[in-house]
Amino acid sequence: QVQLVESGGGSVQAGGSLRLSCAASGDDWQMKCMGWFRQEPGKEREGIASISTTDGSIEYTDGANGRFTISQDNSKSTAYLQISDLKPEDTGMYYCASGRRKCYMKNYVLNWGQGTQVTVSS
Repeated sequence: QVQLVESGGGSVQAGGSLRLSCAASGDDWQMKCMGWFRQEPGKEREGIASISTTDGSIEYTDGANGRFTISQDNSKSTAYLQISDLKPEDTGMYYCASGRRKCYMKNYVLNWGQGTQVTVSS
């Protein structure tokens, strides 16, 4: 069993930045990959990035557009998503995910967090 707990969301003005955190615990085999997704109101959940907890390799989707940075602190079993130069279109629920690999793709996700809301005002 895996637990993923996100934090760090909130309401910010455009141009600001946020760092989201995902504290993970449980079965290491299901946490070889940590990822982040965003779901805007009325839309599909979309992958942003993933990071390997084994070798630190990172994957970004096309939607990451250079303003998202994924990182991790294995000593704290925590993954992070830094979002810079926030825009109103970044508004949505951000979900942490884990899996064995390619967990920037929904089909490869084994576990989801509960999500943290990000609201960006212009």
